[in-house]
Amino acid sequence: MKSDVIVVGAGLAGLSAARDLAAGGATVTVLEARDRVGGRVEQVELPDGRRVQLGGEVVGNAHTSYLGLVAELGLTLVPSYVAEPGEITRQVPESVDVGTWPSWFTDSDIASYESVEAALEKVVASIEPTDPFGHPDLHRLDQLSFGDFLREAGATAAVLRAFDLVHLSLSDGSIERQSTFAYARKQAVGGGTAAYDVAEWENQRVAEGSATVALTMAAGLSDVRLASPVSRIAIASTGCAVTTRAGEEIRADAVVLAVPCGPARDMEIIGVSDERLTSLRRQRHAWAAKFVAAYDRPFWRDNGQNALSESEGVIGSTWPQQEGVLSALVPPERYAAFVASDPDTRHREALEQLAGLYGDRALTPMQTWTRLWGTDPWTQGYVTNWRPGDVEGVGPLHGTHEPPFYVCGSDQWVAGYMEGAVRTGRAAARAVLKQAALTGEVS
Repeated sequence: MKSDVIVVGAGLAGLSAARDLAAGGATVTVLEARDRVGGRVEQVELPDGRRVQLGGEVVGNAHTSYLGLVAELGLTLVPSYVAEPGEITRQVPESVDVGTWPSWFTDSDIASYESVEAALEKVVASIEPTDPFGHPDLHRLDQLSFGDFLREAGATAAVLRAFDLVHLSLSDGSIERQSTFAYARKQAVGGGTAAYDVAEWENQRVAEGSATVALTMAAGLSDVRLASPVSRIAIASTGCAVTTRAGEEIRADAVVLAVPCGPARDMEIIGVSDERLTSLRRQRHAWAAKFVAAYDRPFWRDNGQNALSESEGVIGSTWPQQEGVLSALVPPERYAAFVASDPDTRHREALEQLAGLYGDRALTPMQTWTRLWGTDPWTQGYVTNWRPGDVEGVGPLHGTHEPPFYVCGSDQWVAGYMEGAVRTGRAAARAVLKQAALTGEVS
């Protein structure tokens, strides 16, 4: 039986698209390479009932599509780790500092930081989120690394180090390998005014677990096929065909591609323009890993720490995901060293670094989990990494469609990968249904 629409990928983007398509009257087939739904959201449950998130966790005030979906699904939003008592920790080889400013900052460094923030705020304010390619200084700012922007703005060596720590913690690429325009555009889209602000971007989470959002959507769909990786997509106005690696061909009037840019490059896609494929394949991901450790209690509070950290170690950041559960990211600059070791060594070294941050109690978790997103064949990365020149390289086709071929996913948005998935997934569904109404394909 032919479907109206085939959705390739059952992460948040694909499920959001499929849910809205089905609600709009379309028959939908969802093909997912993994043996589960959710993509980069995933959870497990501890014996005591705590749901541990192994993927995406937090959202912010500007993530309106995700927040709206959570409300529609009847799930609950609660404050995230930003409400955790205590202070941030910064770990560098020569010190571990708890507090607002690192010990290696002087008064002149604080003044330099504030000056740089003011310069960045002007750039962010100059970008119109709905018309980035109309910016008069797009080319220069896109070619300029964020590190060079900071230097032009008069950043001291200590300030450069502090910003690099932040970007290690975000795991989206070093300040030396990130487009200034891309970074400022992200802030403009996400509601920030200057540097990344976790209180704005990461202040909420789903109490039932972020993976529950995906599981709830999937439960309402009638045709989700797991363990069905796609090898070929053929697009034509007279009908589309998707071929799985097992050789099954499924036909539909339209296709929604809802997988990250890396796995999408592994597919043969025909029948769309060269410009479209160039834009899709020009995108890139930052390779990162996630490490999670569950403890019986949040012992870091005993030292006045909130378990939010930035580090120059293999782990670039930590944060408290919930009561007694620590999440951590391994940034692109450390990923090769992390993956190159055997699992036992990775586990030991990660716990040793947590102990360096929070004391020896970190060495004895109840359980740990590691997700190697960078080398996972169905993910091939974490969040979009916009290097200098990438905004113009990807171009204005980014996030647009070429009916009957539609694209969605966090890669196709700018700010927040769970928000990006939901926002673009729902937008793709609207575009499909609008086109179908024009042609009379869906009643």
